[in-house]
Amino acid sequence: MNAVKRSRTTRTAAGVSAAVLLLLTGCDVPGVYRPARPVSGGPFTFYVSPDGDDKNDGMSPDKPWRTLAHANDVHLKPGDRLRLEGGKRFRGSLTLEKGEAGRAAKPVVIDSYGTGRATIAPRGTSGITVRNTAGVEIRNLSLVGDRAAMREADGIAFHNSLPDAERLGHVRISNVEASGFENGISVGADKDSAAGFSDVRITDASVHHNLEAGIAFYGPDFEAARPTYAHEGLRIERVKAYANTGDPKSDERNTGSGIALGSVQDAKVMRSVSHDNGAKSAVDAVEGPEGVWVYDSTRVVLENNKSYRNRTGSRVDGGGFGLDNNVSFSVMQYNLAYGNDGPGFLVYSGQPTGAHKNNVVRFNMSWDDSRKLPEYGGIVAYGTRMRNLDIYHNTVLMRTASLDGERPPALRLRDGMRGVRVHNNILATDGGPLVDAESSYNPATLRLQGNDYYSTDGWALQWGEKRYTTLKDWRAASRQEFLGGEPTGSNEDPCLRGMATPVTDSAGAGNLRPRCKGDVPAGLDPEAFGVDPGPVDYFGNRLRNSVTVGAAQPRDED
Repeated sequence: MNAVKRSRTTRTAAGVSAAVLLLLTGCDVPGVYRPARPVSGGPFTFYVSPDGDDKNDGMSPDKPWRTLAHANDVHLKPGDRLRLEGGKRFRGSLTLEKGEAGRAAKPVVIDSYGTGRATIAPRGTSGITVRNTAGVEIRNLSLVGDRAAMREADGIAFHNSLPDAERLGHVRISNVEASGFENGISVGADKDSAAGFSDVRITDASVHHNLEAGIAFYGPDFEAARPTYAHEGLRIERVKAYANTGDPKSDERNTGSGIALGSVQDAKVMRSVSHDNGAKSAVDAVEGPEGVWVYDSTRVVLENNKSYRNRTGSRVDGGGFGLDNNVSFSVMQYNLAYGNDGPGFLVYSGQPTGAHKNNVVRFNMSWDDSRKLPEYGGIVAYGTRMRNLDIYHNTVLMRTASLDGERPPALRLRDGMRGVRVHNNILATDGGPLVDAESSYNPATLRLQGNDYYSTDGWALQWGEKRYTTLKDWRAASRQEFLGGEPTGSNEDPCLRGMATPVTDSAGAGNLRPRCKGDVPAGLDPEAFGVDPGPVDYFGNRLRNSVTVGAAQPRDED
């Protein structure tokens, strides 16, 4: 169990190496000659094709420029568009600096024309770098890195190093593919500057086979006394992050995550998929990768995502979703995790800041997670000075056994928390512990109510140093599962098809929907806990006045 208790006090943004920061923030190079734009008019559209000529004016598909190097020599202004011929490959890279680019109403657009995506193939550098400016939209492009780029550069890199500046507004990245880099897409701010970017949208992107992360947001070190967040107003939607391997040589920090968000506020990750990441992360790493995770952030929502088969090379992390250090007022809801090396859902605080607070985990599903690391579980919550955590209406099914036979629990609770409420969940196993709690928690510190605890092969629950084999005995000894003096909770069969179904990509969350019509254990009225459960369940069905346990609620036809 010692692996679970390690400190993360030095955890940093996935995929932000010293080399990348040096590249982004090092000494300015002397300005290069920029050819004059047309003396009047604009905005303009410029075209680039391998069949073009840099002596052309570049202002029509019939007279395109030939190289990205020549395109880089033009200052792009608000409303300008740079278009690369679709289906063609371009050596080199593009860079936008302070004084270039546009604004929300008139952004600079970089995209493809013709058929298919254009491919940018840099040599040891980032594919597109946007430094100290915004008002930029990048669309319909592929970026492919080489061996040097995988160690030193990102597919698309936005970076703000302006001191004491406001956030730079309006970033759009859509329908792009980035592979073969250190990070597929990175958005960051200097450690000495609290200003990053605002109004950021990343949609319909594929980030894969990168070294450290598919998508990485990062910013200055977190200060609990004066919390600031570099980035604001972020939306990531319909993104696929997969096969981002991790760095086997990096044992001092995490590498190999799908999507990692640091120093953000008012952010959403929606309808995205993260899978098969972290397979080559370092064996001796003190911290590991996750499918989708958040740190040093506030007001973040992870919603309607899938995260599966994520790996870790070491004995830490490798889970599906995570709210890590210094996360507050955030929600994980309507997500599916399965087959991960680590926990399906992790809520963790390794820093004694008191900044990890007021978070919610609801209407999620975890299926056979912690396949490698039984010291975790389906849902895991623990940490230093963590407070006010609600875990409700989740469905967790655990049938995992490690090589040494140890079984992870459906729910693991560890010390360091207060104000934790766990209610109306389905916790099911095939003989493993339903709950494993490090201590015998007083209901004033941690309260469980209205949950269904079901096992097909021997009922077991670990509560501090004592193991219980019946709900009745545990309830009486712990004073858990009571409401107004009346006993709550059940051990009834929730009729989950997934109890006997192999976990496959095609199986889907439908196997965690109760099949016994009319017999699903009733949940407690959310008003009894003073919580707003939201409008719908995992499947989008509107909630009735009376609820059942778990993430799936009865439909009108049930």
